Amino acid sequence: MRIRPIRVLFVCTGNSARSQMAEAILRREGGGDFETFSAGVDPRPVHPLTIRALDEIGIDISGAQSKTTDQFMNQRFDYVVTVCDRARESCPFFPGAHEQMHWGFDDPAETTGTEDERLAVFRRVMLEIAGRLKTFMPLARRARDATAAVTAGGTES
Repeated sequence: MRIRPIRVLFVCTGNSARSQMAEAILRREGGGDFETFSAGVDPRPVHPLTIRALDEIGIDISGAQSKTTDQFMNQRFDYVVTVCDRARESCPFFPGAHEQMHWGFDDPAETTGTEDERLAVFRRVMLEIAGRLKTFMPLARRARDATAAVTAGGTES
């Protein structure tokens, strides 16, 4: 029996930095166990420093586009994760979400200073997101596998 991938939607205000980072990192680190998506409540273009920070760790999102949460309203997700406080406050309810979660991260797009100083903040936030995902992935896999075992009548395949 093939176990289905875990569907995760990351939501941010602009879908320009944090949610894009979370989507890209989980897509790479989670392999075939996860289907990842990201969207914004008020989408803005993907921030160039998001692209640059991810590129530094070998993830190319140069072709990524910001998406609106409306595009995902009728889809089913195992997890809908808001990654900023503003999105948490204005995030629509996703009727197809098994669980809605909130992970608050600083908005690197609001950072001021030189390009190097701003890039340092993008890198820090990216590492914080990667750390949270490292904890999340095994928990999400266990939850999925436990549900699959119950659905299969408790037998392992």
